[in-house]
Amino acid sequence: MTGKSVQAPFETAGDPKHAARATRSAGRKMRSLLLDAASPLFKERGLSGTSIADIATAANAFPSQITYYFRTKEALFVECACRDLLYLARATEQAALKARSPREYTHALAETVTASDSVAFFAEALTLTRRRQDLAPLVERTIERLHTEGARAYAGQVARHGWRSLRAPDESSRRFWAVAIGVILEGYAMDRSPEQLCGEMLRVLGEQAKPNGEAARLRLVDDGDSTSRDEEG
Repeated sequence: MTGKSVQAPFETAGDPKHAARATRSAGRKMRSLLLDAASPLFKERGLSGTSIADIATAANAFPSQITYYFRTKEALFVECACRDLLYLARATEQAALKARSPREYTHALAETVTASDSVAFFAEALTLTRRRQDLAPLVERTIERLHTEGARAYAGQVARHGWRSLRAPDESSRRFWAVAIGVILEGYAMDRSPEQLCGEMLRVLGEQAKPNGEAARLRLVDDGDSTSRDEEG
């Protein structure tokens, strides 16, 4: 009886740590809901054509919740674009998992990236940070994560299939995304189709790795000795 009577007040009052976790969880859900609602609006109408009221209505939320979680519409725009790009990177990796040759792998990556509008969306966020340096850190973290995860995925495929990589994984990842952004932005300006964008990406990227064969051996090229190893191969 004594034990129960002592515990009861604490149970009634609730666990402060549990309440804090519940508050954080609710906050994450609301942020995600606002991002989900804002992304398609920003893509369709652009930053200037989308109001905070529009986003609040789409998310069934209050405008004050947007400013509470993101401070400004510009900050929300950049976070939407960064999240979209990372989602695209994940989808790109998944699409390339079934590739059985370096050529198939690169084609699956390029085809997935050029079929999406996420890269162009992210490019708008890059332009915005030129005037809003306070938003640059989020973009920098996104780019670094993009390259890190891209290098990991590429290295995993090379190791899995025994391909002979022509470049270090990090170099390959950075080169791929730099080409993707450049080709897609140029293509949008020239009204090129996704198929044309994919073809241009493949042309610029060229060969990334060589398939496993009798003379080939598993090799991940390091930045420091790529030249000497190529001469040996």
